Amino acid sequence: MPVIEESVFIARPPQEVFDFLVRSENIPVWDSSVIRTEQITEGPPGPGTRVRGTSKVMGRHFDWVAENIDFDPPRKTVARSIEGKMNFTITNSLEPEGDGTRLTFRIDADSGLGGIFGKLADPLVEKAQARTVRANLETLAELLAEHPEYGRDAG
Repeated sequence: MPVIEESVFIARPPQEVFDFLVRSENIPVWDSSVIRTEQITEGPPGPGTRVRGTSKVMGRHFDWVAENIDFDPPRKTVARSIEGKMNFTITNSLEPEGDGTRLTFRIDADSGLGGIFGKLADPLVEKAQARTVRANLETLAELLAEHPEYGRDAG
């Protein structure tokens, strides 16, 4: 199972980073591999919240539905795919660091992303996705540092 784990320092308090991360409409803003998302359950984000989305990985589009299986504000969220061709789990771990937050983003995916690319492609897919994840986290850190209105309670 390919695993990609990267971390980044974000010059914002953990609660603000957490609040930004858990709003489904924000995901495509900072994650270049996600084309669209929508929360399909009622109410504010929390345990059991489901999000439908479309991702693009190495030129291929994948539709998915993920559900929050661990929701511990402002420390951790875990979402697992429950529908779609890709099986994945995404973990966001947040820790206070100085005057900001250390975000560790981890994605665990089935080998060959559910057979779409095949096991032989795992190293290539993993390397390409690791670069994308790193760039996405840098985008997230810049976005939240430069736009104080993001991450604050918008609801």
